[in-house]
Amino acid sequence: MKRIVLTGGGTAGHVMPNLALIPELQRRGWEIHYIGSRKGMEKKLLLETGIPYHPITTGKLRRYLSLKNLSDPFRVLSGLFQAFLLLKKINPHIVFAKGGFVSVPVVVAARLRSIPVILHESDFTPGLANRLSLPFAAVACASFPETMKYLPAKKAVLTGNPIRQTLFSGVKEKGLALCGFSPDRPVLLVAGGSLGSAQINRLLRSILPKLNRFQVVHLCGKGQLDRSLEKREGYCQFEFLGPELPHVLAAADICVARAGANFLFELLALKKPHLLIPLPKTVSRGDQILNAQSFARRGFSLVLPEEKATGETLKNQINRVYQTRQQFIVKMKNYPLKNALEEVINLITKAADSRPR
Repeated sequence: MKRIVLTGGGTAGHVMPNLALIPELQRRGWEIHYIGSRKGMEKKLLLETGIPYHPITTGKLRRYLSLKNLSDPFRVLSGLFQAFLLLKKINPHIVFAKGGFVSVPVVVAARLRSIPVILHESDFTPGLANRLSLPFAAVACASFPETMKYLPAKKAVLTGNPIRQTLFSGVKEKGLALCGFSPDRPVLLVAGGSLGSAQINRLLRSILPKLNRFQVVHLCGKGQLDRSLEKREGYCQFEFLGPELPHVLAAADICVARAGANFLFELLALKKPHLLIPLPKTVSRGDQILNAQSFARRGFSLVLPEEKATGETLKNQINRVYQTRQQFIVKMKNYPLKNALEEVINLITKAADSRPR
């Protein structure tokens, strides 16, 4: 039986493609292990799968001044030592890394143990963790065609972004029932990313009286529920959705979202018209802006920069997406979306077969 170690964490974006791979790897008979952080959201998500989860010490890779920058290098070294021992014990044929600060020590340890590493970059440009990991990887997968120019030519492969197959099993009627919605009015899904968005939450809630044509399901993030709105007709809020998400997506006519790559490719695969409000450069490296611009150029998305987002502009753009939704659907249907799940697993199998045992 072949063994694989999956790694990546910090946000759902560094976990969801791994979750997409797990059922197919299991179907093909792989033994799967996951190396993640001790407290990251990946731990909760992976424990739900029953996959063996191995936590290591992690240190965040910061681009800004912080006293923790003095101590975290020692945490990274500790994580490297722990990852090295874990890989010796598990002895996998291959490591698949999705980025995030937890993945770097695992990738380096794999290289020290001569275990092939495949990286996957979901965003338009590689994140810091993947840039640090690139020298130690055999293959670097990209989701966006434009990303290829940022990767070493001999390692780069355009695979697309693996999509969780469970998302295609959603039932509209179940989504409507979960939210207490009627089939007679369109459904607007608003999602601020796995950690939520206080700005999007505030703007949306300020214009709810002006969105009466829609029933609104709102994924607002942990700790960001507004209890005063719990009995509002046509409005349903959740901190986060797990197994129920496919049904809610099936019920949604249009969406408003951040521009994290994983959710973008899920919306593309499901052909859901959407408005994107990417994270601004003031709080990110600008990757979501580039993701959104790429989708907008292809005619998949309407984009509202956060610095231009007000209650009025948000309302107007939501209505615009709904009125022109068929144009977005046609563009998405005509796009030759890669079967990223199959592409990535074929690369994993090939690399594992080539490793001397």
